[in-house]
Amino acid sequence: MFKKICAITLSTLCAVCMVSCSKDDSSASDSRLYEPSSLGEGEVSFSLEVTYLDGETESFNISTDKKTVGEALVELDFIDGEQSDLGLYVKQVNGVTVDFDKDGKYWAFYIDGEYAMTGVDATDIEAGCSYAFKAE
Repeated sequence: MFKKICAITLSTLCAVCMVSCSKDDSSASDSRLYEPSSLGEGEVSFSLEVTYLDGETESFNISTDKKTVGEALVELDFIDGEQSDLGLYVKQVNGVTVDFDKDGKYWAFYIDGEYAMTGVDATDIEAGCSYAFKAE
């Protein structure tokens, strides 16, 4: 009887350990913060399109008094990342994390449909320009 109880207890303990150590791809850090809409307040506005790894695209209209696209999006907690000598390395857009070091993908920044030659934090907001982040 004692051996049977020990075997059941050990089996249950192993099952709990295996479940608690398994990878969960639906982490809270990948929950989208905003639904497509108009965000922020200010005199200047611009359009922002976000394309996620699954190909889904969402459009936002951002209003701000900030000078750069990066400042406006950081103020809204819409983007997050790490500062480096080259500027802000964006790892999270609208609550969705894409990290090259972990999965070989990154958030690419586009201006008027073209791959940007400046970082988001060095890109001044210009009237009539559209901006985008694409997970690639």
